[in-house]
Amino acid sequence: MTETVLVFGASGNVGVAAIIGALSANRHVIAVVRNQSSAEKMFKQVGRRESITVVEADITSEDSVKSIVDQVRRGILPSFQHVWASLAYRATVPYLLEQGFAGSTWTMCTGGSGDTGYRVAPAVTQGALFSFAVAAARDNDKTNIRFNEVYLAYRVQFEVETGNQTFAGIHMTTSKDFAPLYEKLLDRADIRSSRVKALSPEDVLKLSYEKKFSD
Repeated sequence: MTETVLVFGASGNVGVAAIIGALSANRHVIAVVRNQSSAEKMFKQVGRRESITVVEADITSEDSVKSIVDQVRRGILPSFQHVWASLAYRATVPYLLEQGFAGSTWTMCTGGSGDTGYRVAPAVTQGALFSFAVAAARDNDKTNIRFNEVYLAYRVQFEVETGNQTFAGIHMTTSKDFAPLYEKLLDRADIRSSRVKALSPEDVLKLSYEKKFSD
């Protein structure tokens, strides 16, 4: 069986990285996009179409997100064993638990802005996700789902000009160069309920992580 990753935010900088990483790890992808224009943008950045199934949804609507899982149950979309998202937890985790696939994963990406607090809106949002990640890590620590948080403390974008790898003192890297982190994490069965730290581009080469909670 070829495993499949359900990727939310598929046309974004980090979403594209997750897709490239999943494909490089020999997984198929269900890419959640807003519309066909977003799908074409995603295909252009990923550089291929094969092994990618596109589904359109409004990720701000709980019903729209649930409809994705409903389509999977009805056989309209392929089944999935992995999720890359920062939302849709309630819609996707019950499905993964029902499937009982021992190697399932649910991975979210948070940002360093939650700690630096330079901008209020993203800092508040990330702070909430930090707390959510602890709760989700505890909830799934003994289940078939390997929950992990990828903590990204530098900038990822589609393209970076040669010789211009910093912005306002912050490292920058391309989606393609960030992709190996997720590629490796998918196959690291020993990493679960953890924060995987991406503090600089070097952290893609060797995964650095710590448990989200103490027993």
